[in-house]
Amino acid sequence: MDTPTAPWRPPLFWRAVQVFARLLLALLARLEVSGDVPEHLRRGPLFLAANHISPFDPAVLAAACETRGIAPRIMATGGLFRAPVVGSLMRHAGHLRVDRGTAAVHRAFDDAAAAVARGSVVLVYPEGRIGLDPGLWPERGKTGAARLALACGAPIVPVAQWGSHEVLPYQAPKGVLRGVARSLLRRPVIRVRFGEPLDVHDLAHGAPGAARRGTDRIIDAITDALVPLRPDEPDRPRHVDPGRPVDTSRAHRRRPAA
Repeated sequence: MDTPTAPWRPPLFWRAVQVFARLLLALLARLEVSGDVPEHLRRGPLFLAANHISPFDPAVLAAACETRGIAPRIMATGGLFRAPVVGSLMRHAGHLRVDRGTAAVHRAFDDAAAAVARGSVVLVYPEGRIGLDPGLWPERGKTGAARLALACGAPIVPVAQWGSHEVLPYQAPKGVLRGVARSLLRRPVIRVRFGEPLDVHDLAHGAPGAARRGTDRIIDAITDALVPLRPDEPDRPRHVDPGRPVDTSRAHRRRPAA
């Protein structure tokens, strides 16, 4: 776990990976990034809260953040950290391990809070999984991101992305070669939008229901940022992945955009 001593600075290795991610996307897709993050927030402390639609999302967000001069520390599943080579690289880059479904999951909260205390930008997926909504709209979120923001006092920037589901299938690594070959030929458009900073700090930390209301506010903001990225796919995506299961039990009812 980080200790709040010296400010954290992204290692050169992670910056290089972000540049590589942009080059990779240039081969597989056409990346369009809109919106921005205020300059005084780009080095943290800050939370980026993004929707999760594909195993390709980390590469997309790494590239999109690089265009804005941001090097986020990603909260990622513990399985990646247990992989022999990938795990070592993830730790070296400063990313944060989340062991969902285990007694150690609380460590992720402490690690993220310590990271933000040291001035990091931390990227979270509030949904807690790759979304299974049939329309690929954001699902009802887990409360961890809101609880972190309320505890740390750091601002949140919602990040919406669209198109990464056309590159890698839900069941990756199964079907990866087919997805990559299709992308090389078609080069789908992948859009990322940084929304306006979101303030949840009018909600009292620890008050009953505050984390839930904060979470709904975050998911609403991500959804509002996603709407202009898919104007011709308002209900269902054109590209349907036959290997992605459907689960409507966590459907999120969005309030109307202001």
